[in-house]
Amino acid sequence: MRLLNNMTPIATDGRLSLLWRTILLLSLCVIVTQIFLYVWIQRSVNDHFEQMDAEILTHAAFNLRQYMDSNSIFDTSNTKKKPLSQQMLALQNASIDYEVKTVITDNDGQVLISMPTSFISQSSHHSAVKMLWQKYHEQPFDLTINDRHYRAIVIQHTRRLALIALPIDVHHQYLAQFNRQLILILVAITFILVFIAAFSVHLGFAPLATIRQKMSRINAEQLDDRIVVADMPSELRPLAESYNAMMDKLAHNFESLSRFSDDIAHELRTPLATLSTQTQVMLSKLRDSHEYIEQLHHQHDTLAQLSNLINNMLLLAKTQKGLIHSQFNRVDSDLLLTKMMVYYEWIAEDRAISFKKTGKFKTILGDESLLQRLFANLLANAIYYAASDSIIHISAATVTDNVAGRVVNSGQISSSSNMPASYLQIIFTNHLTEPMTQAEVDKLSERFYRHHKTLSMHIGTGLGLSIVHAIVNAHRGKIAITVKDDYHFEVSIKLLLA
Repeated sequence: MRLLNNMTPIATDGRLSLLWRTILLLSLCVIVTQIFLYVWIQRSVNDHFEQMDAEILTHAAFNLRQYMDSNSIFDTSNTKKKPLSQQMLALQNASIDYEVKTVITDNDGQVLISMPTSFISQSSHHSAVKMLWQKYHEQPFDLTINDRHYRAIVIQHTRRLALIALPIDVHHQYLAQFNRQLILILVAITFILVFIAAFSVHLGFAPLATIRQKMSRINAEQLDDRIVVADMPSELRPLAESYNAMMDKLAHNFESLSRFSDDIAHELRTPLATLSTQTQVMLSKLRDSHEYIEQLHHQHDTLAQLSNLINNMLLLAKTQKGLIHSQFNRVDSDLLLTKMMVYYEWIAEDRAISFKKTGKFKTILGDESLLQRLFANLLANAIYYAASDSIIHISAATVTDNVAGRVVNSGQISSSSNMPASYLQIIFTNHLTEPMTQAEVDKLSERFYRHHKTLSMHIGTGLGLSIVHAIVNAHRGKIAITVKDDYHFEVSIKLLLA
């Protein structure tokens, strides 16, 4: 019950907790149901007693009519001549087997005879029987006389009115006791149901406590703690799966961040150590001016390398945060790629490498400065990995693909779900100097990774293809790097058309 105790009725925002809201709603439903059940049972029992009493009264009325027909004592001419004892005996025979009270009056309501005799004074009010006849007319009704309860009926026969009353005090006592017991039973059932519901909700929320405890224990040293999905109820399994997926992403990102921190520390340590060593050597004694100038050139190259590394890291951070809608503009891919090809053409000429562009390059949607850096990195890597006297093929084609969660609309990218989108697919293909496997190619996108088969002229930070991946992802595009026949290196990128 620890979870139940931890869930206070009032949340921090002033609203009832989910547990108490569930209990109160269920309690209200149970109470309303119990009220309807109580009314239905009470009405059913009352209807049962009324039906039984109506049958007794009907049978008694039938017997009374028979005796009134077969005995002349009820005739007007003989009533005064017969003794009262004979009239009482006849009336008693008429109501035999029933504990009914009977009063017979004339049409004016004057009491002629009653059984028992003491009942005459109770019903001797002038025209009372006649009024009851006019009101109910041989229909059963409830009657209270001197705090006693009767179910009665008034019949008319041979110009006489007869009131037949059946005592129902026992019924009232039984119903009163039955109602008390019924109320106690329904109240007990209500409390039992509410308790069972509260306990069930507590058990239902117990897995949430497991998730909460695991989330509270999340730290950098413990990112491998997972929830056993099979132990969760079916309703919470998607939540458990999402939690495990989140932890997998968190562990992967934390591992990448740790590895990135180690890599950048290693990358920065070497040039900084070089600068420090060179400075200490130059300060150890006086030197000629040309030595200082030469050393300043070396330090300038090292600082340029550091600056390039820092700029690349800032670019990675910018692209990994994603781009907002306002940063997307219409960019002419043909003009931008041609500009980059002209810029890198002089580097390619030193190794007799040429470019060949085919296909129709259309207008794409994105950030022009980032796309320029994208094409520059792809061309630079293509040149560095290409064999001498080879051709770098650059082709373009329009393709349609599903873009999960994104759709282009009026120059902006908005949310959607698996909507088809049009891409401009650009493929860079070059012939390698030495063969490479697909496993080696896959590592090229890792940060600070430098392949041992690259040319000695390639001096870089190892972030070129990492930046390419980041820029493509920031533009909601797709990229694939493959090697065919161990010698044909191919980079395929898909960018959304404007």
